[in-house]
Amino acid sequence: MSDLPAESIDCVVTSPPYFRMRRYESNLEIGQEATPQQYIERLREVFAACRRALKPSGSLWIVIGDKYRDGELLGMPWRLALALKDDDWILRSDIIWHKPNAMPSPVKTRPTPDHEYIFFFSKSKNYFYDADAIREPHVTFSEQSRMLGGRSHFFRRDSTPEQGKNGGDQNLHDGRWDQAFHPKGRNKRTVWSISLSKCREAHFAVFPESLVKNCLLAASPEGGVVLDPFLGSGTTALVARRLQRRFIGVDCVPQYCEMARQRLDGSD
Repeated sequence: MSDLPAESIDCVVTSPPYFRMRRYESNLEIGQEATPQQYIERLREVFAACRRALKPSGSLWIVIGDKYRDGELLGMPWRLALALKDDDWILRSDIIWHKPNAMPSPVKTRPTPDHEYIFFFSKSKNYFYDADAIREPHVTFSEQSRMLGGRSHFFRRDSTPEQGKNGGDQNLHDGRWDQAFHPKGRNKRTVWSISLSKCREAHFAVFPESLVKNCLLAASPEGGVVLDPFLGSGTTALVARRLQRRFIGVDCVPQYCEMARQRLDGSD
């Protein structure tokens, strides 16, 4: 990481090893520290190196799960987020990755987790972000709408179906509802429902290509350079190539580096 040129990276998308979740058979690995504090400090060092390499317009996207110890949730995602805020990263959004196919759990004393966090940080207040690239279909006038009156209000002036709630908003009531909606879809929401993915070469679940795609489309220009400092099986690199981005991947486990190379070779 220290060999990367300063301010050369457009976007960092990564999922670091989770605290005390899996051994990776490397004396350089992160995740087996004795305490949560030690784990967070090592991640801060990695992301400080990312920050040096990131352009002023660049951003950092981190996918991270939590950990229970002795029946207590440790709050690892937010420990990391707050530590990075202390390091002058700007937290732009916290996103919930909802997993429709999350693994079941026999636990009987609390709900079964089916989500992880995605944190979106920027290096400065002026950063690259393409909202149009990841817009969602509108729901308000679709069959999924729960709005009172539904689509009967479309194309009609003064037709807001929630008269009481928005009665004093002249801007809303004086215009047609269809003019209030972006033609490319609504702005991306902060709950992403994306199923877990599998990799034939790996014995573990990898983070989904569609999740990485959202991050790269929103936060990197075509032809830009993407960095994943915990490349693992190479998903970030695969998606970057498909989206016409260049990539740099780093991993401390030689077997995973070879796995990533094989996946990239197979995608040619």
